[in-house]
Amino acid sequence: MPDSDKYTVETITHIHTWVPDKLFSIRTTRPPQYRFVAGQFARLGVDKTGDSSVPVVWRAYSIVSAPYDEHLEFFSIVVPGGEFTSELSRLAVGDPLYLERTNYGFLTTDRFECGKDLWLLSSGTGLAPFVSILYDVKTWEDYERVVLVHSVREPGELAYRPLIEALGQHEYFGEYAARKLTYVPVVTRVPVRGALGKRITELVDTGELEQFAGTRFDHDRSRIMLCGNPDMVEDLRRQFTVKGFTVSKRGKPGHLAVENYW
Repeated sequence: MPDSDKYTVETITHIHTWVPDKLFSIRTTRPPQYRFVAGQFARLGVDKTGDSSVPVVWRAYSIVSAPYDEHLEFFSIVVPGGEFTSELSRLAVGDPLYLERTNYGFLTTDRFECGKDLWLLSSGTGLAPFVSILYDVKTWEDYERVVLVHSVREPGELAYRPLIEALGQHEYFGEYAARKLTYVPVVTRVPVRGALGKRITELVDTGELEQFAGTRFDHDRSRIMLCGNPDMVEDLRRQFTVKGFTVSKRGKPGHLAVENYW
């Protein structure tokens, strides 16, 4: 077992299946002392059943829940034969899940300065940190426009869509969200009404994403966060770099924020 000073044992309280045997969300208890900033990730551990040489397997997971929620929520894909997700997907409500006491990550809005439009470009489970950011009141106070793009292959994979589309009725920041949020679903395998049908990289290249969102990528106004498939993230980073957008670094704010989970 790992050093117990470095982790807590939490309890699974809810599991929601988005796509059977493929996509699910898991909710756990949250230790009172656990603090994080919207956009950060946690390290979760599961027992490796039947393997005493590797008793616990750890993986990084972006936190879906808001910093003020009493629970923690995570969004996962099931990787067939995956060392971690195969074990995670077998867990049930009431089962334990290990949580490192330290939170991690720099995919947070404090990486930016002086922006007006916040672009959140995601694919697959890369949506997770952006849901947390959307539930942070500071996001709505700091930006005039928030554009959330979520790219998936099949329409059933548009997880959290009902929640996102209902943000305009939120008790505390619904008035902001109703005016400021543009949700852009992208489905690449089949045509879906109200959704774009090309990869995000193509939509950026052709200008279709800007046209759909009703605003342009602009050096002064735009602050852009990327999360999802590593190849997509790297391709988008190159595209924006060519257009003169810079990656934010510690002590040197720029236009782009990209997470590194390793």
